Amino acid sequence: MKNLHWFFFLLLLGSCDYFKQEETQTPIARVNQSFLYQSDLKKLFSDASQKDDSAQLVNSYINRWATQQLLIDQAKINLTQEQLSEFEHLVNQYRTDLYTQAYKNNIVSMQLDSTVSTQDMLNFYESNKENFRLNDVLLKMRYIEVAPNYSSLSSISEKLKRFSKEDQNILLDMSIQFKSSNLNDSTWIKRDNLLEKLPVLASQSQVLKKSNFAQLQDSLGVYLIKIEDLLDRNDVAPLTYVEPTILQIILNQRKQELIKKLETDITKDAIKNKTFEIYPQQ
Repeated sequence: MKNLHWFFFLLLLGSCDYFKQEETQTPIARVNQSFLYQSDLKKLFSDASQKDDSAQLVNSYINRWATQQLLIDQAKINLTQEQLSEFEHLVNQYRTDLYTQAYKNNIVSMQLDSTVSTQDMLNFYESNKENFRLNDVLLKMRYIEVAPNYSSLSSISEKLKRFSKEDQNILLDMSIQFKSSNLNDSTWIKRDNLLEKLPVLASQSQVLKKSNFAQLQDSLGVYLIKIEDLLDRNDVAPLTYVEPTILQIILNQRKQELIKKLETDITKDAIKNKTFEIYPQQ
């Protein structure tokens, strides 16, 4: 498939209709009936630092261009007419797709309303809840990891469990003493991600239960873990967790609606202006 794509590229380069040159230009190289012009070399020197190697760049480009043209000419001689017709069709289709997609993207970028309100999100979520079933276990939790000989273990343990506003501020001030911590228990995380962060939990699955508190220890440290909430596989995902997905879905729907309207309007206008006509079938 990679070779096929390269062949399409060669055909595209060799298309006379696609690369028309002014007859007044002086060619700098020729392969059979194909010509390379001075203007084709301009893109080689977009970077001023390349000018020191200009002769080498030009020679390399000319040789590469010649090789491509020779391959194209040989392909036209050695491939069957059926193959050539098929490739020509694909090249033309690629060209059409390239132009039309670029134009559609420009229109979408200018006209798309990218503002999605909280109510828009909520409405979509409520209407499509069954499509947001979880494939992973999600948790809201907080934890603190300290060294095995940490002296204030009972104090921070109580603060982590109680977790009042005052406790939160104190723990934040003390966080420089911790080996690692997560005090943001408002964000859903995947269980697998948590196990990567805290491997000690891999053999302690009973700890991962809603509202549970645990103190675990291994050779590396002591772990204080408070599970605030848990959602199991096949539960409906919370809105906060799927908001990025919903945002993308809504924007994609708006894009498709814009494109559909563009295609409809451009056809209607062409019929109205008589630039598009369908002749009676014979």
